[in-house]
Amino acid sequence: MEFKRFYGCLFLMLLGLVSSSQGYKFYVGGKDGWVLNPSENYNHWAERMRFQVNDTLYFKYNKESNSVLVVNNHDYYSCNTKNPIQSLSDGDSIFHLNRSGPYYFISGNAADNCKKGQKVIIVVMAVRHHHRHAPPSPSPAAAPPLSPAPHPTLSPPEVSPTPLSTPAEPPKSGGSVGLASSVGSLLGFSVVASVVLGSLMGVF
Repeated sequence: MEFKRFYGCLFLMLLGLVSSSQGYKFYVGGKDGWVLNPSENYNHWAERMRFQVNDTLYFKYNKESNSVLVVNNHDYYSCNTKNPIQSLSDGDSIFHLNRSGPYYFISGNAADNCKKGQKVIIVVMAVRHHHRHAPPSPSPAAAPPLSPAPHPTLSPPEVSPTPLSTPAEPPKSGGSVGLASSVGSLLGFSVVASVVLGSLMGVF
């Protein structure tokens, strides 16, 4: 009983691996298939999908009146049906998406079908490898550039100003004293002059 469970689980795991490696099957144009006038524009439909490597595209159409051409981007935009990379014409065409990037498909019936909108661009997502990498160590924050140290400015030492000694003013004599001295010298002169005059008069 235990072996049956083990083998059952192993079978489911292998089935899951096989189905995941096969990818998903997309029906181009949905229920309408590969027709001239689908209910939804092909590129609008493709933009809503997520295509991955190993997915497949399924084109359903009337092989008597239509086909699918795989072309390059130049022929896609010019609707050139003369140089296809690959031609699908069996009415139930399956195309395997084996790489990432864009694929270009147009109708192979006539250039008119392509110009009227029967074409589609399928963009396959890039394969992501899930390798665990150590996160990069954060780089140390850049230190701000050092500005050169300013040169010291030498200034003369501050000396507290000493009050300059002002010359002593001569003592001011009072007005009365100066007047008395000048009167006295004037009187002394007049006395001397009168004595000299008197002696001179006595001689003559």
